[in-house]
Amino acid sequence: MYDVVLLSLAEGSGDGCGSGCGGCNATCATPRTPVLACADALRAAGARVETVLAGSDAEIDEVLARFDGPARPDGLTWPDLDSKQRLVVATATDGQLRAVMRRLVRRYAPPPSKRPDDLPAQRTVPDLPAIGILPLDPSATGDLAAQLGLPRAPADVAAAVLNGTVRRLDLLRNDGGSVTLDGALLGGSDDNGRAVPWRGRVEVDDAVLTDGEEPVLACVIGNSAGYAEFDGLRLLADGDPTDGRVEVAVAVPVVVKKLFKNTRVRVEVRRTRGRAVSVLPREGELQFLDDGVAGSTSRKRSWWTEAGAWAVYAA
Repeated sequence: MYDVVLLSLAEGSGDGCGSGCGGCNATCATPRTPVLACADALRAAGARVETVLAGSDAEIDEVLARFDGPARPDGLTWPDLDSKQRLVVATATDGQLRAVMRRLVRRYAPPPSKRPDDLPAQRTVPDLPAIGILPLDPSATGDLAAQLGLPRAPADVAAAVLNGTVRRLDLLRNDGGSVTLDGALLGGSDDNGRAVPWRGRVEVDDAVLTDGEEPVLACVIGNSAGYAEFDGLRLLADGDPTDGRVEVAVAVPVVVKKLFKNTRVRVEVRRTRGRAVSVLPREGELQFLDDGVAGSTSRKRSWWTEAGAWAVYAA
């Protein structure tokens, strides 16, 4: 028999309840209908179920602590991958799922000075516990659960958590202290939805996609395929969250001059794959969306791949 924690985040939470949640209120204190339906399906299958509504990072951490493994001689906190506990995260947005994954990484990532011998090569975190994803909008088609082909109906999610397979996926960590599950879109748009050009240096491993001297319409850092298109332009070729690499694309306007004809501008898309990517803005604040969460940076920002670091329950 499994003990299942069905975790929801308070309304308004995105990248961590500690930043912009606003706390719980009477409206969000009642579990949503898909949560109740999933809990009923889990109980009908014999699981013990607890529903938890988290309104802060500390409350998320209290839930995640239940997945700690036995004490280690080196003193590190490590997950118990053989636990009879199961975690289901009810998500209204991909940013809410990322908020939970960010806390998982912070809990289990060892300090560089205490890197243990049993940590997989080219990884900074151990294999994280699998998560069941319960979309609160079963009809949505663009979220990460849909991209991964995961079950969406509450009863199907319950069945996957109790009897499905564990599918391991790549995770992107970044030097801002967060994680990326789907992808990031760097670059803003005007009131009419048109891309606003910016300048910055974009490097993927040893390849330079743009040196910062030319305008860029958009840059996409893709772990999956959520930002494959921007302003009607195909950017990512094939986002794959299981290949151990990040796909990066930049869209650059190029002026084409023809003899005896007017000049025209075409958009050149440059793509490559690698283990790590860095973006260095050249002028002012650079706007971005990371797993749907808005932010900005005027400093160099880096992402790197943690192959197979997180996992989901699949049918």
